[in-house]
Amino acid sequence: MAHAEPRRQGMAGFLLVWAGQVVSTLGSNLTGFALAVWVYQRTGSATRFALIAFATMVPGLLLTPLAGVLVDRWDRRHALILSDAGAGCATLGLVVLIRQGHLEIWEIYLLMAAVSAFGALRWPAFSAATTLMVPSRHLGRASGMTQLGEAAAELTAPALAGVLLGVVGRQGIVLVDFVTYLAAIGTLLLVRMPSPPASAAGTAARGSLLREARFGWLFIRRRPGLLALLLVFAATGIGLGMVQVLLSPMVLAFTSAAVLGRVLTGAGCGMVAGSLVMSAWEGPRRRVAWILGLLALQGTVLLFGGWRPSAPLIALAAAVYLFATPVMNACSQVLWQSKVPPDVQGKVFAVRRLVASSTLPLAYLAAGPLADRVFEPLLAPGGPLAGNVGRLIGVGKGRGIALLFIVLGAFVLAIVAAAWRYPRLRGLESELPDTLPAALPDALPGTAAPSPALLPTVSL
Repeated sequence: MAHAEPRRQGMAGFLLVWAGQVVSTLGSNLTGFALAVWVYQRTGSATRFALIAFATMVPGLLLTPLAGVLVDRWDRRHALILSDAGAGCATLGLVVLIRQGHLEIWEIYLLMAAVSAFGALRWPAFSAATTLMVPSRHLGRASGMTQLGEAAAELTAPALAGVLLGVVGRQGIVLVDFVTYLAAIGTLLLVRMPSPPASAAGTAARGSLLREARFGWLFIRRRPGLLALLLVFAATGIGLGMVQVLLSPMVLAFTSAAVLGRVLTGAGCGMVAGSLVMSAWEGPRRRVAWILGLLALQGTVLLFGGWRPSAPLIALAAAVYLFATPVMNACSQVLWQSKVPPDVQGKVFAVRRLVASSTLPLAYLAAGPLADRVFEPLLAPGGPLAGNVGRLIGVGKGRGIALLFIVLGAFVLAIVAAAWRYPRLRGLESELPDTLPAALPDALPGTAAPSPALLPTVSL
């Protein structure tokens, strides 16, 4: 009797899973774009338009700590399959409702929230699985490739969705999304993900769901260097969130939508370039110094990016800002993957994501009122700062947002200066021992996967 071909593992397995997840992410972005456009065209409400993004992000974020516990309890490949299968079933529900002509806006919110809930498993499971699938010397490259896939999906989805809407319509786009989930599941069935070795931290973490969910936070809190790194990302995320919301209004205040499109394309190219660099580079040795240095670069870019109402200046500033992001994120990811024992990475990474991302919704909510009610009036003609600051950066529509960007740049630089003065963060790489060997083999023999019985029976 012929032996079955062994499942791929190591770097080859990562590349296969990565490709499936990129295709699935592209499909999700296609659906999100198409449904958001449909909601706006039907209602004319920016609030309902924004609620699509809210429904897609917040449920998964809130469920992240629980998802992290389940990822560490289950086989990570099974967790990824469940994530894609559950989100795929919710997407199939959208296809059925569109086909029947009964799709209501509240049903979109509900089903996108379901997609978000199942998606909560994806990031901690994929990140924790990557730690042991990929040789440790290539973890930086793996992180760069992950961000490259996400950036490419975000850049291509709007244009591709615009074409597909005219060819196959909303139903066709959502059906394509469903097929991408099947493709992602297919790649997962072809790989073998090693089980993490047991550690003292993993043994100490065992208990109820609530106790294990709390363990992720306790693990980070007891390691001041990691906690400081996490809080730096959370604090500077305020600036990132506001820039995402307000860049387009600032540019549209002095130029056309076509020029805005070129500015955003240039910014996206910067992020792709940074991801490509990390995909081909193992990364720096002094990762904490690079993270803080790149954050300082982003703060400096914010200081000067809004100095003049100039599309080329803003495009260059945005490209440099986003070029730094994947390099910085990859350095951070490798630090966490090397300093956290693999068998508790699901719990720890889930809490890490929750804390680091918690400021983004706050930034989204605060950006509009801050711009409209505080900063724009300051630099309106005859405004309180028109006669002094206005002489330097200009007066009129959009200049208040530029001033807010300058303030955010100073805020980021202040955070970096304070972080650099904290010795536990500066010494993080030497203070905390690595939990992985210096070089993992491309394949890890003898690591049996947990039994499928560890997965609960879920009705999909």
